[in-house]
Amino acid sequence: MIDISSYVEDHIRKSKIKNGFCLIYALHSTVAIIINEHEAGLMQDIINKVEKDFPKGAGWLHDRIDDNADAHLASAFIGPSRVFPVKDGRLIRGTWQNVFLLELDGPRKRKIILETLGE
Repeated sequence: MIDISSYVEDHIRKSKIKNGFCLIYALHSTVAIIINEHEAGLMQDIINKVEKDFPKGAGWLHDRIDDNADAHLASAFIGPSRVFPVKDGRLIRGTWQNVFLLELDGPRKRKIILETLGE
């Protein structure tokens, strides 16, 4: 799990958008964007849950091609994007909400699109 909260906050500051929305979108089918607390135990719990629900080598058909069906499935069910409101030039999130890129098949070089729309 890679905390990208400061990267997103920096993007919003540079966008000069005061009020609107920020889309966070990963350009990959083996990562997910999630929102949660940056606490080591919880972060490991999330990883453990993903590995339990989408086990590697479980006989997935896609493994015949790339041997990473678990990563594709987890990404499909968790999702590659999130949208946040922007108010007064700041990302609106709860006290314990951080933005994470959940790496499911790496590490690899990844690209994230941040699109801020508003006034």
